[in-house]
Amino acid sequence: MPDISSRSIDVNSHNQAAWDHQAKQDCDWSRPVSEAVIAAARNGQWAVQLTHGALPDDWLGDVCDQRILCLASGGGQQAPVLAAAGAQVTVFDVSRSQLDQDRLVAAREGLSLVAVQGDMRNLSAFDDASFDIVFQPIANHYVDDVRSVWRECFRVLRPGGRLLAGFYNPVIFVGDRDPDLFAQGLIRPVFSIPYADATDMDEEALEAKVGRDEALVFGHSLTDLIAGQIQAGFVIAGFQEDPAPRARFLIDRYLPTFISTLAIRPV
Repeated sequence: MPDISSRSIDVNSHNQAAWDHQAKQDCDWSRPVSEAVIAAARNGQWAVQLTHGALPDDWLGDVCDQRILCLASGGGQQAPVLAAAGAQVTVFDVSRSQLDQDRLVAAREGLSLVAVQGDMRNLSAFDDASFDIVFQPIANHYVDDVRSVWRECFRVLRPGGRLLAGFYNPVIFVGDRDPDLFAQGLIRPVFSIPYADATDMDEEALEAKVGRDEALVFGHSLTDLIAGQIQAGFVIAGFQEDPAPRARFLIDRYLPTFISTLAIRPV
């Protein structure tokens, strides 16, 4: 276990191991799609998610022959569906076990896709303008520097290419997570944004989270999440909020806490 008392946690290495563990536990984002889902996608009936909500139809459009990078998107879900729909898909993830889920579906269904392991902050495995679309389901809260993610996405997209990204409204990171407060319907702000488990949680709670093999998270500001895309060079062309499918935090009952954006690299 990491030396939590000194806060010397290598968050990226910990999160890689945590997702390797979760991929073997049949969790929501590590459950490979079924044969029926792939068969439907081959017949033009498909959908993929950035959060838990449905995407506007025009955000992805016809993906046939589009070069798509599924970023931090292992788990045997989005990448195989897009490949079955006719896209040229590369899936990139920090977790080998998550990528194994994509390889499993590809082998089972005879799909062509490329799986690459790495850190979403560093896409040096890919040349400039390598992709038409970057598709990133909610994942950027697992790294400390989201602006580096946006810069790398901008670099690997062709002019006119699209970045579809999902992320949390940072308001979810502000409140005390005491279950007694939740039961009483009370929200007590205790954390500020930007937030990081590794530095802001008390040692007992952090040790418990690490002991449960849970990934550690960062709460990025809306400035970094949205203005950061603009400052990387993108034009924001679409914005959507979705409610949480279940209220993990009390604030989930009062406002949609998932955000999706469509950003365009100008021609």
